[in-house]
Amino acid sequence: LMYVEEEEVEEQEEVNEEEEEEEVEEQEEVEEQEEVEEQEEEQEEENAFLQNAGHHPPKATKTGTTIAGIIFKDGVVLGADTRATAGSIVADKNCAKIHYMAPNICCGAGTAADTEMITNLISSQLELHRLETGRKSRVITALRLLKQRLFRYQGHISAALVLGGYDVNGPTLYSIHPHGSTDKLPYVTMGSGSLAAMGVFEARFKMNMELDDAKQLVRDAISAGIYNDLGSGSNVDLCVITKDGVDYIRPHEIGNKKVEQTSIYSYQPGSTAIINEVVAPIKSTIPRYAVATPTPAGDEDTLD
Repeated sequence: LMYVEEEEVEEQEEVNEEEEEEEVEEQEEVEEQEEVEEQEEEQEEENAFLQNAGHHPPKATKTGTTIAGIIFKDGVVLGADTRATAGSIVADKNCAKIHYMAPNICCGAGTAADTEMITNLISSQLELHRLETGRKSRVITALRLLKQRLFRYQGHISAALVLGGYDVNGPTLYSIHPHGSTDKLPYVTMGSGSLAAMGVFEARFKMNMELDDAKQLVRDAISAGIYNDLGSGSNVDLCVITKDGVDYIRPHEIGNKKVEQTSIYSYQPGSTAIINEVVAPIKSTIPRYAVATPTPAGDEDTLD
């Protein structure tokens, strides 16, 4: 009986200790939550103070693009437009949005600083990997490096990519979102003009397409993004990736070609009627200074 009672007492003590530990953990969690809430309140007060003082947080500049890719019978075809925008401004009319990753891998992306930097970074890592192993780069390797890099920054690297290549597993095509999620599909589109391009793909895509048909389909998809999205425009670039290598066609088609002036437009004075005329005096805002004229050397004695 004494042994049984001692075991019951020990079990009860263990249960009490576990309950005490749980209470301590709950108390610590409550304290941590209170600290987080206090920090958030302080941050909100600081932000409100700065906004009231006229210091507003910076806004991200909107960019636009249309990039797309499909898998055809013998490889992958990537396409992109060539307009680089900064808000409502067309910064560049003929930029290259299809970036080199490896001799058998290319990546469609915009020309913003984030996409340019991350593609160059991963391309250099793939080059070092090839030198170390003596083998060709695989598309899944580039995908893993890109998605891990993007996930680490939780979407703050604004790079939306279309990755395509040909390796031991055949033609492969991926889409990579800025927060690190990826999709493996037979046809993908990204960018502000992706909806128009996706409409073309969904209506006309077929498995095991021939090269010419695949190039024409990607061209039509990019053109749909160009003509239906203000953030996309100018020319159409294509990149064909097969087991024989990469064929970068730039430009594949020149769109929105500027029309040459056919005649000289000159108008005689008085062609436009003047309804009324008002002459308003403009006040000068240039300060006037008094300039002292130097006296001749011979006049100094006379002044004395």
